[in-house]
Amino acid sequence: MDAIEALQGRVSVARLVEPGPSREQLDQILRAAMRAPDHGVLRPWRFLVLEGDALGRLGEIFARAIRHDQPDVDETTLQRIREKPFRAPTVITAVAEVDPDNRIPVEEQLLATGAAVQNMMVAAHALGLGAMWRTGSMAFHPEVKRGLGFAPRDRIVGFVYLGTPAGEPKTAPRESPEPYLRTIPGSDS
Repeated sequence: MDAIEALQGRVSVARLVEPGPSREQLDQILRAAMRAPDHGVLRPWRFLVLEGDALGRLGEIFARAIRHDQPDVDETTLQRIREKPFRAPTVITAVAEVDPDNRIPVEEQLLATGAAVQNMMVAAHALGLGAMWRTGSMAFHPEVKRGLGFAPRDRIVGFVYLGTPAGEPKTAPRESPEPYLRTIPGSDS
């Protein structure tokens, strides 16, 4: 698959099953992430590749975060939260280890990490894998960040779920960019 085809054909795949990516595929996906634009060459991104028992540990971290906010939460809700990481055989947690004292603004460090995640998404598609970039409340919860070993200033940019699509992935409409183009007010072009 060429690059243009991968970029224009990529879709998010919510239902993912075994097998997950092979070691070689994971290496290719992570190498693609490393090619993201990165002002100042800070490499602010950090990736936790979670599979097997590590998915259960992530689920427990999610449950602790919910219990932190809702001490009286019921066991059914906690179990549902614990199961979220198991929506795919592999989850890559993408975190921006930001440096607020660097001359490169934190916002640009976050954008670089987001670009790295997008590269992972396109690489997964090009390799025939399904991928879903998820955030949600757990990505923004300080207890989750702490449980994963990151500093309060760091930011979880997302959880990239990877696996084999369960069924035929949906196709994205081929939209024209025209409705999204703008001009500077008062200019002729």
